[in-house]
Amino acid sequence: MNRTDQFVITINREVGSGGRTIGRKLAEQLGVNFYDKALVKALQEKYQLGVEEIEKLKGRKHGWLEDAKRVMSIGPGTMGMQYYQTSVTVKPDLLTTDEMFKAEKEILESIAGNESCVIAGRCGFYVFRNHPNHLSILILAPMEYRLQRLQQKQGLSREEAEKTIKKIDQMRENYVKNYTKTSRYDTRNYDMVINMNGLTEDQAVQMILDYIGK
Repeated sequence: MNRTDQFVITINREVGSGGRTIGRKLAEQLGVNFYDKALVKALQEKYQLGVEEIEKLKGRKHGWLEDAKRVMSIGPGTMGMQYYQTSVTVKPDLLTTDEMFKAEKEILESIAGNESCVIAGRCGFYVFRNHPNHLSILILAPMEYRLQRLQQKQGLSREEAEKTIKKIDQMRENYVKNYTKTSRYDTRNYDMVINMNGLTEDQAVQMILDYIGK
C-alpha cells in the first residue's frame, strides 16, 4: 500500500480482540476517517439510503458525502461518535437483507472513492479486493484475552461474555460466507494477520504503520 496515494485500509476482527479500537487509533495516526457498521447504518437511516437513492445522490454535482459528514461531525478518527452512539441502535442479531448489503457496499465504495480511510468489518476485504491501493488486515486474539476484554469493557459476567462471543462469531461468519462465499478466517483474504496475544492496541497500530512504511 502506498500511503502517498489515496488508499483504503480494511480491518476484520474478532469481537473482544480490540480491532475496532485499533482501527480508530490507526485512522487517527494516518489523519483519515474511520468507518464501521454503526456509522454506515447511521448514514443509511439518516438519509434513507437504498441502492437507488445512493445512485441518484452519486449523480449530483454536489458531494452528498461531504454534507453527511458535516452533519454527523465526522473528522479524522472520530467517526461522528456522538451522533451514532446516541442515535443508532445496532442489534447483533439483526438480519441483513441483500438490498441492505448492496446499499452498504455502495456507501463504502462511495466513501473510498472520495477519500483515504480505514474501514472496520462490513466484508471490506471483499468489497475492496480489486482496489489498486488497499491493505487488508485481520485482528485475532486468544479466547481468554477476548473474554477478559468483554468483561471489563461491557461489565459482563464470564458466562455472558462467552455467550456474546459465540453468538457474534457465528453471526459474522454467516454474514461473510453469505455475501463473499469465503470464510473470514481464510488468511488468503488478508495482507496482514495480527494475533493480539501479548500486544497492546498501540503496539498493534505501530506494527501496521511499520508494515505500511516498508
